[in-house]
Amino acid sequence: MEGENTTMTLENLLSFSYFHKYFINSSDYGYKGTIQEMRKKEFSRIADVTYLDHIGTTLFPESLLQTFMADLSTHVYGNPHSNNLSSRLTHDTIEYVRYRILQHFNASPEDYSVIFTSGSTAALKLVAEIFPWTPRSSSNAGSYFCYLTDNHTSVVGIRENMKMLYVSTVPVEPEDMLQSESPTTELLNDSTFHLFSYPALSNFSGTKYPLSWIKKIQTGEILPIRAPGKWCVLLDAASFVSTSPLDLAVYQPDFVTISFYKIFGFPTGLGALIVSNCIANFLRKNYFGGGTAAAYLSKEDFFVPKDSISDRFEDGTVPFLDIISLKHAFDTLQKLTGGMENIMNHTHALASYTYSVLSALRYNNGQPVVHIYTGSEVRTIDVQGPIINFNVMDENGGTIGYSQAGHICGDNMDLIDGRPTGSVRISFGFMSTFEDAKAFLTFIVDTFIKKSSQRTVQIMDYEKFPIISLSQSESSEEKGIDSSGKITGSTRVTQSQILSNLSTVERACKCKVRKTMTTNNKAIKLSHIYIYPIKSCAAFQVSRWPVAEQGLLFDRNWMIVNENGVCLSQKQEPRLCLIYPSIDTIKNIMKIQAKGMPSIEIPLDDNLTIQISQNKVCGDRVNTYDCGEEAAHWLFCFLSHKYRLIRQSSSFHRYAGAQRKGPVGASSSSLSLVNEAQYLLINTASIFHLSQQIPFREYTDPADQMTQRFRANLVVDSKIPFQEEEWNELFIDCLHFKVSGKCTRCQIICINQTTGEKKREIFQTLASSREGKTTFGMYLQNSTCSSYPSLLTVGSEVYFTLRDPIEDCSEN
Repeated sequence: MEGENTTMTLENLLSFSYFHKYFINSSDYGYKGTIQEMRKKEFSRIADVTYLDHIGTTLFPESLLQTFMADLSTHVYGNPHSNNLSSRLTHDTIEYVRYRILQHFNASPEDYSVIFTSGSTAALKLVAEIFPWTPRSSSNAGSYFCYLTDNHTSVVGIRENMKMLYVSTVPVEPEDMLQSESPTTELLNDSTFHLFSYPALSNFSGTKYPLSWIKKIQTGEILPIRAPGKWCVLLDAASFVSTSPLDLAVYQPDFVTISFYKIFGFPTGLGALIVSNCIANFLRKNYFGGGTAAAYLSKEDFFVPKDSISDRFEDGTVPFLDIISLKHAFDTLQKLTGGMENIMNHTHALASYTYSVLSALRYNNGQPVVHIYTGSEVRTIDVQGPIINFNVMDENGGTIGYSQAGHICGDNMDLIDGRPTGSVRISFGFMSTFEDAKAFLTFIVDTFIKKSSQRTVQIMDYEKFPIISLSQSESSEEKGIDSSGKITGSTRVTQSQILSNLSTVERACKCKVRKTMTTNNKAIKLSHIYIYPIKSCAAFQVSRWPVAEQGLLFDRNWMIVNENGVCLSQKQEPRLCLIYPSIDTIKNIMKIQAKGMPSIEIPLDDNLTIQISQNKVCGDRVNTYDCGEEAAHWLFCFLSHKYRLIRQSSSFHRYAGAQRKGPVGASSSSLSLVNEAQYLLINTASIFHLSQQIPFREYTDPADQMTQRFRANLVVDSKIPFQEEEWNELFIDCLHFKVSGKCTRCQIICINQTTGEKKREIFQTLASSREGKTTFGMYLQNSTCSSYPSLLTVGSEVYFTLRDPIEDCSEN
């Protein structure tokens, strides 16, 4: 259906009335109408974020932390391995939590024991270490470790341990297990132990594998392979138990692995191995330490393990405060939801609805918008969990890679030979709402489905701040730089030296240049120069500017970080673009301004008396220092969050490609806090060409706003679109640049840099017009033939050399 009928159909599909009518009963969704109150009270921090990665980790409710902190404020908990009242309290509380875990899974302490681990991966690794394997030999086939191919990586990784133990490993397809039912009880008389592992819920597709397999494998009714011996079952339940009840009184695997953050969101780094007491006496353990020994002698080979199964296999002091928090986690989850059955019904309703709408979406030519990976077309509650894994397709049936969605800057390895290297997974949790599902579906519809209707957008007013022009120092004599601008006495130039010698650095370039003109015989000009003193904040436009070793002077010298020291970008805080930094070289300050805020001033000189700390930028560690409380308070008042302004230490040097390519070479370029390279160059002809292809013309920006979206340092005025992609070297004024590659864009280009408003049309157009890739602009590096400092000036002619055609072919 097209036009108005298609719009109406989409509106109906995305309505709560449709969801309520076809996908929920009175008890299936919302915990009897309390979900909105829960979200408001317990998860206010989510705000307008659509969080759909609950299978990765769910989110903790605020009251969990409140009750836990009240507990810690009331009681004194000591090391459980000591012998005093505080330690006894800890020990007894931990034992209560073990019981509470078993109670949650309807298991008896007579049947099962709880061993705390650092997570489900550690629990799986522990099973590999303690299982009673029989090595294969010339006279004995030994034990087998079999695993379902749909297992998590942590299960598949066990096979590496098996190589060292001379144990055979067999991967098993799900279809083979479903077809393997045949009585084989005569094989169970052998005393050799074998292990089969499978997930209760697939992390990839959300398929729920039959729990009935457990008993059938243990009794020999079905087997992964025909091998004589006693078959044990390792059930990876970490994802399953986050939204579904597991009854260990009905289904009794030998081992169950879980991670608590998947259920509660807190604590992280804590999991458990639930072990059947029937297998416990056969388990082996070589190492002992930290509370696992009842008695031992250091000078003799004498060791007696503790009687308790839990104590025997928990090396060292367990994270007892995290374990104690589990009591409050179970209480809180029960209070908010009424139990796992309700959570299963709630999340199943949301996932079923989302799957139904998503699978029904079509382009105008009838092609499906997504390809969903699922183990079953029928999403009944017993065969499918709240996971949807898919790839978005284009109108011709080809896969749209994640780089077209603005995955991360500089990453474009999303398709190899037309096949995706990954997929998109969404998953629902106990606090997910219909609004989350609708927001996701609306994103898919608005981003990928072609619409014929016209829409309008309201452009917000903004205040332009005056740009402080570059001022030159009168002094031309400064130790470290001679009258010709060459460096003397030191291999590095300080920022103060550069600022005080701007009048001395204009000189003729001694590099040999092959002058190349455009086809209409008009020279290419440098039309704009932008620096970005604070990473991800607004541009500071200048007509002339000095170039230092790391690029344009003061470009990305500062960045804004959260309380954990994590660098912010406009992806997390679009309003960063409304912060306007400017450099005043006469007053030697950076001024920071924003609409409705008083301006503040930050000194340009390094404050070497402040303690240096470390932060990460694009995976690299950088030495930084904090710019103080005044800046932090200003950021809090404007952005309503506790952020800090930090600056890269001038004594620290970071190099392009060092982390990815190994040791730093003589030709490596020194970087500020930029992502990839010292400079980013774009071409006005390329911008105009792109703008002409954007549908719905009322969405397009004026030329200057369009340029601002791409956050380049250098803008050249060429007449040929994408001519810059063929350049190998650039010569501007007295500077020589090496072109180091194309810039793969991310979602930041969707943000209007003057309003902070986000629209996706530009990104979609870029992806569709660039053969599925979102490259725009070229990275540049300083060449080693130039000395510093030097000046760049708007209006200067741009000369270039072309790339070797052989290099172009090798890249394809």
